[in-house]
Amino acid sequence: MFQGRFRGACIFLALALAACHPATRSENNTLRRALSGEPSTLDPLRAADYFSNEVLRDLYEGLVGESPTGEVIPGVSTRWTISPDGLRYIFTIRPNAAWSNGKPLRAQDFVSSWQRVVDPTVASPGADDLRMIRGASDIISGNSAPSTLAAHAINDTTLLVELEHPAPYFLQLLAHSSAFPVYSDLSAGSHSSSTWVSNGAYVLQSWSPGAEIVLAKNPSYWDREHVAIPKVRFLLIPDENSQYARFRGEQLDLTDSVPPSVVGTLPAERQNELVVSPFLATAYYGLNLAAEPFRSNVNLRQALAMALNRRQITASLKFGQPPAFGMVPPGTSNYSSQSWHWKDLGDEERIAEARKLYAAAGYSAARPLHLRLLYNSNPVIKNVVVASASMWKAVLGVDTELAEEEYRVFLDSRHDKSRWDVARFAWTADFNDASNFLDIFRRASTNNDEGFADDQFEELLDAASAASDPQIRRMLLQRSEQLLLDDYPVIPIYFFVSKRLVKPNLNGVQSNPLNHVASKFLSFADQGP
Repeated sequence: MFQGRFRGACIFLALALAACHPATRSENNTLRRALSGEPSTLDPLRAADYFSNEVLRDLYEGLVGESPTGEVIPGVSTRWTISPDGLRYIFTIRPNAAWSNGKPLRAQDFVSSWQRVVDPTVASPGADDLRMIRGASDIISGNSAPSTLAAHAINDTTLLVELEHPAPYFLQLLAHSSAFPVYSDLSAGSHSSSTWVSNGAYVLQSWSPGAEIVLAKNPSYWDREHVAIPKVRFLLIPDENSQYARFRGEQLDLTDSVPPSVVGTLPAERQNELVVSPFLATAYYGLNLAAEPFRSNVNLRQALAMALNRRQITASLKFGQPPAFGMVPPGTSNYSSQSWHWKDLGDEERIAEARKLYAAAGYSAARPLHLRLLYNSNPVIKNVVVASASMWKAVLGVDTELAEEEYRVFLDSRHDKSRWDVARFAWTADFNDASNFLDIFRRASTNNDEGFADDQFEELLDAASAASDPQIRRMLLQRSEQLLLDDYPVIPIYFFVSKRLVKPNLNGVQSNPLNHVASKFLSFADQGP
């Protein structure tokens, strides 16, 4: 469904059922997959970044799971019922669900884990994800005890969850790390590889910072008979060219990115190894609204947005990434993406209007704007921010200082507004719903690094949350996105596509709207499913 919306701009080259040329079988049936960044944590309560969640999906499982193509499927829960008003969910836990240490996993484990997520003393970045559960908002704000959360273990295998309002994406959210159960005896070091306890298809065997994370098949996993690959090595390789070199050198079975130089250069017999497809994620610049020059100057914010030639930027990315003139990606469920009114202006008109706004904001060649742009180390990101700084200079005369930081350092710096005027961010959908791209700009969201605050925006999102009619909800969300865009706290740049190189003897990698590839669904050609 996403290919049709992508207007043929991206390539989707399906994996062949058999190898088109001989490929070296991964030694000892070990899956070697690249990861472009170091996870900040392997604790689901504290995970906020893409790389952490990429590994966590192998280590943990929620009440529901996700199929290779993104549909909700049973996970720890075998089945569930939903009340007609959409406010009460009852889940039945598998009788054979267990922790990796062999102890039974029960309904109360979800209750206690979720109570810790919403506990403000824990400050979990996943707290917002559970806000629709009745009582969560009051707990997060510090007005109620975590024990008042409306998630109740009726018995060991029955969990009752009550929501504040209908949430059509609630089941999808339960497959996200914020809703994973976490072993209660954290004092025993359950997040140390030597004493690891989790409940997913794999367990942590070792973590060598800067090098690799090794997982082993979980012997206590309820569906272990269908997990084909016994060992997974996540090789931490930030540079796309290094990933490509190691893939060609038979040292990787699966990459998580591909250098633009590969386009048009792969030999014909290896074209089936390239898999490119759209997914729900947006690259954007956040503007620091806590201080001047941006706090009270919407003309300046709009001038910077209009000065960027997005089509030129995306052309350099080579894989058909669509330019972004809005925050919510095309292809989002039950949604029509919004955009700036000047989206279709010609370059001359766009540049003239940007310069007019820059002058109205009080800046000129004699009094240029000086910015500090923060971004995390990555060759593609660096190329884009360099191009952006060049465009701001050429169009407006802006002087931009580029501040590059290693990814884990950047995750801390993004929350320190004294360190940047503009920061390069990206948001990858946790679930397929427009609210996931808009709720991050709520006043109280831990992801609202820009400091955006608008009462009407909050009211629209609140109304959308309470709406039971899908079309009314859609309209309210679209109005909230347009309001956000009109105030320019962020400058969207482009929408993502996933880019992977996959060995022909590795089966199971499929297009997924959330760009998820769980190792438990993969197998080598002579292993079977």
